[in-house]
Amino acid sequence: MQRRSCRTFDPDRMPTDELLRQVAEAGTWSPTSRGMQNPVIIVVTNRQLRDRIAQMNARVMGSNSDPFYGAPCMIIVLVKKSENAAYDGPIVMQTMMLAAESLGLNSCWIHRAKEEFESEEGKQILRDLGIEGDYIGIGHLALGYTNQPLPEPKPRKADYIYWAK
Repeated sequence: MQRRSCRTFDPDRMPTDELLRQVAEAGTWSPTSRGMQNPVIIVVTNRQLRDRIAQMNARVMGSNSDPFYGAPCMIIVLVKKSENAAYDGPIVMQTMMLAAESLGLNSCWIHRAKEEFESEEGKQILRDLGIEGDYIGIGHLALGYTNQPLPEPKPRKADYIYWAK
């Protein structure tokens, strides 16, 4: 209940490799359809690659601003194309967001990975990383530390939960 999306990262404060490893490893324990473990998790700490992906994302969004809000690193989740890809990838993202929060890191789920990794440039990035296969980009988890207080949570809507006893 404490997790909030962070949109004001300190670009110069990089999480340690150990913290990033723990967040990524948490994602590997997410449930997947039939236990197939179809997702792929990419931890990006290389500044040049981070900036290249940010530029690709901004182009898809039709903007020139940094879609990752200055986060110094990101974790990308892709899933092998299958009938269950839409379910397996998001649970990995959610698990990692909760893990990040528990470790004192701030995060924000950023969309448009699907469009990025459908492009020839995105496919080349995957090949350069040694990732073979037909994958769907699910999302990016912008990670780091906020440089401003996070917003207060919005009140929960009254009709969020229904009981069927």
